[in-house]
Amino acid sequence: MNATAPHPFVLYARSRALPMTVAALAATALFTLWAATRPDTYMDPYRRVPLLALAPLFASAAIGVSTHEYARELDRTAVRRWWPPRLAHLLALTALAAALLALALPGNVQEFGAAAMVRNTLGATGLTAVAAVLIGARLSWLPTMLYIGAVYLSYSNPRLHGATMLTWSMQPGPQRGAWAVALAAFVVGAALYARMGARGDRS
Repeated sequence: MNATAPHPFVLYARSRALPMTVAALAATALFTLWAATRPDTYMDPYRRVPLLALAPLFASAAIGVSTHEYARELDRTAVRRWWPPRLAHLLALTALAAALLALALPGNVQEFGAAAMVRNTLGATGLTAVAAVLIGARLSWLPTMLYIGAVYLSYSNPRLHGATMLTWSMQPGPQRGAWAVALAAFVVGAALYARMGARGDRS
């Protein structure tokens, strides 16, 4: 009796460790929910700002690592085009992360809440996707962490408050300029990753 061959989607999911990535996104959302429902954070929206910086950063890191290709040479020899599954991979995980993290912020969250969380998830994932193409999946989280971390730590400087292009991750949810930057980063990152894939490890 011949064993049934696994579905191509199952093979792709296993090769990219997608179940572990989904688990990491769920854990990030649960931690965000726990932190957001603490009395001090729930009553003061500005106390959500650290969550808006850290949660999308952790989510984008998990997504970035999942772009690693364990059999890059075999992927290159495949007959089918690889950009559709790559794009679907990135879009699905980003949508899942954005939805989970947005739901993790209950209450009146117009300024620093669900909208800002979705925006930051898109922007951080876009930056991480670009890094995956340039330096590889395993370190793709590093440039995003350095950038968002630097913005978060230096945002107390009043001169940076109006620099929307630079500090988009720290802006309130309805800020259109911040959305434009985040969406541009995601579109560029998704396009580059879909076209080129993550850079392979050096031997």
